[in-house]
Amino acid sequence: MATASALHILVKTEKLAQEILTQLEKGADFSVLAKKYSVCPSKKKGGDLGEFKKGQMVKQFDDVVFKKPLYKVHGPVKTKFGFHLIKTLYRS
Repeated sequence: MATASALHILVKTEKLAQEILTQLEKGADFSVLAKKYSVCPSKKKGGDLGEFKKGQMVKQFDDVVFKKPLYKVHGPVKTKFGFHLIKTLYRS
C-alpha cells in the first residue's frame, strides 16, 4: 500500500489560498503560514499531516500527493473541505 507524508494549508476561499500561495512563492515559511491561516487541526503542527495511506484522503487530495512532484506547493486544490495548498514531503 502506498504511503506519503504531506503538509497542507486549508482555507475556505480560493482567493485566500491564492494570496497565501503568492506569499509562499516569495519565500514565506510554509509552517508559519499554516499556523496563521489554516482551518485544519494540523495547523498546530505547521500543517503537517504525518504519514497516511493512499485512499485515506479525499480523491482530489490523493491525486496531488501521489502524482505531482515532491517538495513543490500545489494548489489551490478544491475539496469538500475548502481549498488546500499541498506540499508532499515523500511517498513510497
